[in-house]
Order: sequence, then structure tokens, then C-alpha cells
Amino acid sequence: MFGVRRLALAGACVAVVVLSACSSTSVNRAPVEDRGSSAGKSAPVTDPRTQPVKQPSGFENAGKAGYYTVKPGDTLMRIGLETGQGHKDIARWNAMDNPDKIEVGQVLRVVPPVADTVAVAKPVASSSATTTTLPAAGAASAPAKAASTPVAAASAPSTPAPAAAASGEDDLAWIWPGNGPVVAGFDEVKNKGLDIGGAAGDPVLAAGEGKVVYAGAGLRGYGNLIILKHNNTYLTAYAHNQTLLVKEDQTVKKGQKIAEMGSSDADRVKLHFEVRRQGKPVDPAKYLPAR
Repeated sequence: MFGVRRLALAGACVAVVVLSACSSTSVNRAPVEDRGSSAGKSAPVTDPRTQPVKQPSGFENAGKAGYYTVKPGDTLMRIGLETGQGHKDIARWNAMDNPDKIEVGQVLRVVPPVADTVAVAKPVASSSATTTTLPAAGAASAPAKAASTPVAAASAPSTPAPAAAASGEDDLAWIWPGNGPVVAGFDEVKNKGLDIGGAAGDPVLAAGEGKVVYAGAGLRGYGNLIILKHNNTYLTAYAHNQTLLVKEDQTVKKGQKIAEMGSSDADRVKLHFEVRRQGKPVDPAKYLPAR
């Protein structure tokens, strides 16, 4: 009987050893899972501060003459009005695939490329060369005098030319774009042009010959708007129209009916008329004839 009990105790000890071995095996498996999770944690983490910052298009030209940095709320039409250029020209100069998509901080060229200035200088040199061949007959001393005179003649046209061009830019002989009374005068802060009263449907006339660089309602605060470019210096704007009678890229004559007066984006029927000199609004009354 005693022997049977000893055998039972021995069997129980064997069972305990087996169970402890099983439990130790399950405990030893845990580090395998930990190693897997720790491996995931050890993956490299990218610090956003070390990533290169994407700069807006044209940022290297910021602050340079002839370039414009896009501000919040800007559109290409407004930039054109502020810089005295057509929005299509600006889009072409900047090779823009989508002119309706611009971003704050983007820097745009707002003056035409200046490569043409080299071509302008060449005719001046060639004309001076032809003048040297004219005074040929005479005494032996005559060629020496003739050689000295064209040098002075060649330098003379280079200085008056810009002045002559500038005076031509200002000589436009404006006319009034509407026949109604002036209901609001020019103010650099509150009103960038003249407001001319009238009735809906009254004719709106081109103040001078020019090219339509904008016709539409995409400029907030102006309603149905027409912008004419008269030369490299002057734009005129005609706002709040009821009907537009011209299209972009169309050439119009002075006095041509380009729109009908209305109240689009305005509190009353009126024509808002602006004159922009190199993009800066100036008092139209100084350019229009006395009534």
C-alpha cells in the first residue's frame, strides 16, 4: 500500500514538471512578438522640418522691377488693371497653362520682354552709316569734316527719341465716354475714377482708340466691365454696364459704342470710368475736354 502511494507521488511530480515546462515555453514565446513590434518602432521617422520647402513659381524674381507678387484675392484680370497690362499678355509672358490658376506668393512678369530694344538700336546705327556717304564731293579736307559730323548726328537721335515717344503716348485727344452728369468725382482712396449718371441702356463710348484687353464680369466690384488698352502707358475702364458690345482682342475707334449703361454690381445706374497711367489710377477729368 505504501508503495502505491510513492508511485502516485512520483507521477504527480512528473505532471508538475511537464506543466512547468509548458508554461515556460509559452513565456519564452513572448519576446518573439516583442521583437516584431520593436522592429516596427525602429523604422525611420521623417522630420518635416528637414524636408525642402516648395517655393512659389518665380520666387527668385520677387522685388525686381517689372514683376508682381500675387496677393490674397488677386486675379489675373485685377493684376492686369493694377499694372496697366492685358491679362492675356501677362499669361503669355509667364507661359501659364491655366491663367485662372494663380497662387499667393507667385511672382509674375508684368512687363514685356526687353529683347526688342536691341533691334530698335540697330536702325539708328545703319542710318548714321548712310549719312557718312552723302558728303563725298569737295576738297581733300572735306572728307575729314564729313567724318566728324555724322558722329554728332548719330548721338543726337538717341536722347530725343524717348521724349518723343512719351509725348506721343500722352497725346490721345480723349472724349467723354458718357453724356450724363458726373455724380461722383475722383478720389485716390474711395473712388478711382469718375461716376457718370444716366439711364439704363444709354450708350457707353470708347474715350479713345484702343484694343479690348478685357470684357466680362470677373472683376469683383466692377460688374460688367470693359478695359481698353490705348498704348503702353494708358488703359481705360468702363464698369457697371448692362450690355457689353465688344469682345476681347477687338480694336475699337474713338467714340465707338462699346456698351450700354447699367447697374451691374452697383447701387444705381451709372458708368464708372477710370483712366490708368502705367496701372496707376489718375483723375480722368484732367484728360477729358471741358464741357
